Amino acid sequence: MDYKKFQENLDKWIEIYEGLDEDTRFEKKKKATPKQVEKAEEELGCVLPEQLRNFFLEFSSHLYIFSNLPDELELPEGLEEVFSASFLLSLDEVVNAETSRKDWAKTCFSDVNNEYDRIWHGKLGIMTVANGDIIALDMEKENPSVVYLSHDDGEGHGAVLGTDFFSYLNAIAEVGFCGNEDWQMLPFMEDMTSGINPDCENAKNYRACVR
Repeated sequence: MDYKKFQENLDKWIEIYEGLDEDTRFEKKKKATPKQVEKAEEELGCVLPEQLRNFFLEFSSHLYIFSNLPDELELPEGLEEVFSASFLLSLDEVVNAETSRKDWAKTCFSDVNNEYDRIWHGKLGIMTVANGDIIALDMEKENPSVVYLSHDDGEGHGAVLGTDFFSYLNAIAEVGFCGNEDWQMLPFMEDMTSGINPDCENAKNYRACVR
């Protein structure tokens, strides 16, 4: 993972969003210590996948971005659903997301023979979504992909947001840390399996409009 490039993208987008929204929020805490990671792993009952663990140990233990796009900003056709930048990734958030995923899987999506329910299983929640959905890692893969889990039959249920965690991080940084509801990310995806594409036309149009 090229964290220098990731930081450059992060700095660029924060400057852009602060110019658009005076209430833009940004927090980046120092790197996690091995003990902090191990404590989270104890709470989770599993070892974090290598790329996620690397992010916390080598970049930040807590990264938070939130900014609303101004109402007067007109985005081109295909981007009407994009209204914010929103990203939160921390050790605490992983624990919260995985707790929520387990609750959903146990109480509402327990039938592993049901195609919709099955997607909720074999995952590790890493981020919660304001609408109750979860962004997760597919733990059934050696190098886990990033997958969207919808609790209310959302269009993005099961969508692969990144073929691995680093691919997702790089792509989300290139498209401006778009809001994490599925309808804000789907415009930047050309299909349900290839992940967010920072070189797609919608991504280019978004960058042209907000910069």
